[in-house]
Amino acid sequence: MTPAPARDLADGALAGPLGAAHVWTVGLCALFVLLTLAITVRARRTTRGAVDFYAGGRGFSGTQNGLALTGDYLSAASFLGIAGMIALQGYDGFLYSIGFLVAWLLVLPMAQLMRNTGRFTMADLPAFRMRRMRVRLACTVSTVTVCVFYLVAQMVGAGALFSVLLGLHDGSFPGLTDSQARTGAIVMVGVLMIVYVMYGGMKAATWLQIIKTVALLGVTGLLTVLVLAAFSFDPRALLGGAAEASGHGSAFLEPGLGLGLEVPGDAAATLYNKLDIISLGLALVLGTVALPHILIRFYTVPDGRAARSSVNRVVFMVGTFYLMTLALGFGAAALVGSERIVALDPSGNTAVPLLAEELGRLTAGPVGAAVLLALVSAIALATILAVVAGLTLASSSCIAHDLFGNVLMWGRPRESQEVAVARFSACLVGGSALVLAIQVQEQNVATLVGLAFSMAAAANLPVIVLTLFWRRFNTRGVEWGIYGGLAATMLLVLFSPVMSGKTDPATGANLSVLPAAVDIQFVPLENPALVAVPLGFLCAIVGSLLSGESNAARYTELRVRSLTGWAAERESP
Repeated sequence: MTPAPARDLADGALAGPLGAAHVWTVGLCALFVLLTLAITVRARRTTRGAVDFYAGGRGFSGTQNGLALTGDYLSAASFLGIAGMIALQGYDGFLYSIGFLVAWLLVLPMAQLMRNTGRFTMADLPAFRMRRMRVRLACTVSTVTVCVFYLVAQMVGAGALFSVLLGLHDGSFPGLTDSQARTGAIVMVGVLMIVYVMYGGMKAATWLQIIKTVALLGVTGLLTVLVLAAFSFDPRALLGGAAEASGHGSAFLEPGLGLGLEVPGDAAATLYNKLDIISLGLALVLGTVALPHILIRFYTVPDGRAARSSVNRVVFMVGTFYLMTLALGFGAAALVGSERIVALDPSGNTAVPLLAEELGRLTAGPVGAAVLLALVSAIALATILAVVAGLTLASSSCIAHDLFGNVLMWGRPRESQEVAVARFSACLVGGSALVLAIQVQEQNVATLVGLAFSMAAAANLPVIVLTLFWRRFNTRGVEWGIYGGLAATMLLVLFSPVMSGKTDPATGANLSVLPAAVDIQFVPLENPALVAVPLGFLCAIVGSLLSGESNAARYTELRVRSLTGWAAERESP
């Protein structure tokens, strides 16, 4: 198959004047938005109390919740980012897929335990056996911090992506500059995110996730079949074409092209590069178990058995999806070429849209290119909206249920008050993330997703694991674990090459977030999880040992609940 990198970028549907592809994209995106708004209005009519708003009435089946969990997990980074990394880095790009998939093997045994011991938020778990107000305050800080970092990254990514997909990046859309287009896309995503959560709560968010998952898996499957068909369903031909078109030859199919680089003559730098891979893997695997918007999904099903079955379905669907991204990434390398991908987006996020355009052209000419590109663009919008809605709901639920209901109101709020605060909190969190995303839209924010995973692994995971399995764990341990994990993660990133001191060895260009004149880097690792996660556990353990608080009876009752589900619904944690 002849690769297409030599074709002038201006010939593609993503460049040049507003054309058929952009019209189709706007139309399909508008159709999706109208459909989801209609679902939100319907969900609003049946959302009456706290259980409806926070947990969708606990009426979703294992299959429905599995689809929703898959939707929450497969963000734009999964759909566009991983395929782009595979297209540019080959084998190393696929390591992200492995990390994201393996994570669910750890989620599986935790799902039933979490569902049996909590009601609405992560804080319900430690608050059952410890001092509720202090524990809930710490969990609120952690949940909101993780979610806001994740939200900002998703919204900035939405602005950059749609300025390209709608042809706004080169000023081709009448009356809008690139910056204005990015800001407009961010505002649109932010407003829709707030509307979904404020009016529909968990029911609207869940159905949004289900629709997004079905559409995403369907479109990804279609592209995979078209890629394989272009190479006569011969995987060897696909891999050979990708290696040849990449310019790296057989090295494209081997480890070490993008991650774990060996630096000749510098053993220390080589070691740090290898450790960075381990650190990244830890963040992806351990962070998934403790992401707030994933944890609250376990409370939307009737019981622990349904929670476990939903995770079983997620493992199958996520595994299938990441196998398909392998075909998409190598297909983009072979059919599109790295030059065209990097020309539109150096991080590779446009690899899948460009691949869809090329496959559509090969299948049905210019019309096929426009339609398939528009379909991928609409799915990308659905992916971003679904994930940001889940993150906003996790934050607002935590603020309303934990901070307002159990701290400010001493555990005795009226249900109507709590739901009203949750809706207001959705507006507050969404608005704050919107403002932050607009402010940093020109910065390199790719690290924010990895930082969110690292913070979840370092701050939330120790609390979850030690609450469930350590009798001696207590309130001070929760506080020290959460605040210590968050602080360690942020400080390690602040003084890492991500923020300052990193340059391209070939061109000398600054690759860090801060200007080249600022160099405060002394931590060699770009991914903090390898150090931050052990520190989070250490802080939690030391804090517990330095406190005399103990409640063996409550721990025993918690263990019975976690294993059997006894009394989980009849008594508030």
